[in-house]
Amino acid sequence: MTTTEKILINFKKAASLLSKVNKMTEDKEYCIDIMQQNLAVIGLLKSAHQMLMERHLNTCFKNAMAAKNEKIKQQMIDEILKVSKLSNK
Repeated sequence: MTTTEKILINFKKAASLLSKVNKMTEDKEYCIDIMQQNLAVIGLLKSAHQMLMERHLNTCFKNAMAAKNEKIKQQMIDEILKVSKLSNK
């Protein structure tokens, strides 16, 4: 199975679970049960994010760092830092 397929599986599972969380919330189910499902969604999204980051670092980022163009290298570094900051919020 490719990384892309694994990422898509995580996104699809997260979407399905999020739909379940919405329904559980509408039905006013027990808060702890809703929170557990919500944490499962978050876990799937974090896992997908990590796979995307690894793929990016091993392909796009690696290629940019091998280039001679310093502007492209700095742009790639800035993009990684921006995404890292966003993921830590």
